[in-house]
Amino acid sequence: MRIRWRSPIRGPWLTSVLGFVLLCALPVVIVTGLLDWVAYGSGAIPSDVAGLHLPRFDWPTRPAWLFRLTQGLHVGLGIVLVPVVLAKLWSVIPKLFARPDRNLLKLAERATLVLLVGGILFEIVTGLLNIQYDYVFGFSFYAAHYVGAWVFIAGFVLHVALKLPTMVRGLRSRSFRNELRTPLAETRPEPPGELVAPEPDPATMSRRGALAVVGGGSLLLAALTVGQTVDSLRPTALLLPRGRTAPGDFPVNRTFAASGIDAQAVGGVWRLGLGNVRFTRDELLALPQHTAALPIACVEGWSIQQTWTGVRLRDLAALAGTPAPTGALVRSVEDGPFARASLTAGQVLHPDSLLALRVNGADLTPDHGYPARVIVPALPGVHCTKWVRTIEFAA
Repeated sequence: MRIRWRSPIRGPWLTSVLGFVLLCALPVVIVTGLLDWVAYGSGAIPSDVAGLHLPRFDWPTRPAWLFRLTQGLHVGLGIVLVPVVLAKLWSVIPKLFARPDRNLLKLAERATLVLLVGGILFEIVTGLLNIQYDYVFGFSFYAAHYVGAWVFIAGFVLHVALKLPTMVRGLRSRSFRNELRTPLAETRPEPPGELVAPEPDPATMSRRGALAVVGGGSLLLAALTVGQTVDSLRPTALLLPRGRTAPGDFPVNRTFAASGIDAQAVGGVWRLGLGNVRFTRDELLALPQHTAALPIACVEGWSIQQTWTGVRLRDLAALAGTPAPTGALVRSVEDGPFARASLTAGQVLHPDSLLALRVNGADLTPDHGYPARVIVPALPGVHCTKWVRTIEFAA
């Protein structure tokens, strides 16, 4: 049975308006996502992606909020665009079910749609599940999301190359200002053509109403998301995990209980290993302490600034006999893929890079990495290793 699409507001103009919004916003999501991949560097994640590796370069440590900005934009804008993406898919759904045309250009366009639609839906679903820490898909999120991004990018670039003239014609076909002034009673179908229903039903919503619904949905998601990255608005992050915390506390991805670490391993027997040198926590507290206000930002999109106190990494490198380190390998008491991180020379030598012992004037709690954790400006949170066991400085 043939599906009949009867919406009178579906047509080239509405599709072009939604496409224009995505054309302006999606490159920001793409670029920030690729930058975030570079920020992870050669650490435990993402796993190997063969020939899709970007050129390696040392992720800068200045400004300290750089990763907070790129990851916050990537996740936050990605969430805000979900209503626009769904509306765009609705606007072109008749085309997705149409019989393929034998015209080579039409066949090429259909091929780009497979990459574009499949890619963006995969990225949205896996990204939202990662925010919720719900890995029901059973594969590595980091590798799959990255590879899926390249599939989407290929479809996006090819589709824009093929359809940009069509979008421009669609935008010019009607006045945006006039459409915003057109009420429901005066809403009429566009002239017969692609995407326009041949036998439309009476309008139940104007085009301006449809745009208001989509825009309102995006604004609502923005209001409920921005608190993940803007400290003063954190109470508004009602629907996202790790958005609201008790007074004086701040979010964590992995609790001490979830780590499976034996409490004795971070108790009185704990020692920090620096090659042949070992320090108790009291001995570390007796060393010169440095305090810095630094953000911690994670792949799920949340970030928050705290005041950290501890021993500079460059001072520890000097104590370990490596005053000019070319990098460092940090290992945690915990086992698993997140239990180690590689730092560059610039990250080790930055004056605010710390082995933190205290936060906001109090000792670290077990959930925040007691007895010691690494905190480095602009470093992804997953590499700010908690429950540090050893630091190996490379000469």
